[in-house]
Amino acid sequence: MFKLKKALYGLKQAPRQWYERLSDFLTSQGYDRGTSDRTLFIKKKEGDTILVQVYVDDIIFGSNNGELCETFVEIMKSEFRMSMMGELNYFLGLQVKQLKDGIFLNQAKYCKDLLRKFGMDKCKPICTPFSTSCLLDHNIAGNPVDETKYRGLIGSLLYLTASDLT
Repeated sequence: MFKLKKALYGLKQAPRQWYERLSDFLTSQGYDRGTSDRTLFIKKKEGDTILVQVYVDDIIFGSNNGELCETFVEIMKSEFRMSMMGELNYFLGLQVKQLKDGIFLNQAKYCKDLLRKFGMDKCKPICTPFSTSCLLDHNIAGNPVDETKYRGLIGSLLYLTASDLT
C-alpha cells in the first residue's frame, strides 16, 4: 500500500487533480480503468493480472505475479514521491490476513471499535436486544437524544452490513 505525501493537501482542487494525474499516468502505462468502479485499474500481461485500487490518497495493489507488483512499485516511485507502507493489514474496517492458502478478511476489530465508541463494549449479548412485550410511549421529560451520535451509530452499522463478509 502506498501513501501520498501531503504536498497537495489544503487545496480545493487537489484531490481531483491528483486523481486525474494518477489516472492519466496509469492509463499511459497500459492499465485499464474499471467500468463499474472508476478507481480500480487493471493490467493483464501474459495471463497474469495486477489490480490497483485508489482510495483518496491510498493505493492498494496486488497481483498473482510478484514481478508485476515490483514493476508497479518502480514505475510509481519513478513518477511520484510516494512511500511503501508495507503489506496491507487493515483498511476501511477490514482486517486483511494474507496466507499461502489465500487472503482472509474479517471485521472483528471494526465491530469491537464500534462497541467501544458507542459505549456498548461492556454490554452482555442477547438474542433479542429489546423486549417484545414492552410498550413505548412519548418520553416528554426525558433527556434529548444526541442526533449526531445516533446518525454516527446508524451510519456505522449500515457500513458494517454493506461490507458484510459472510
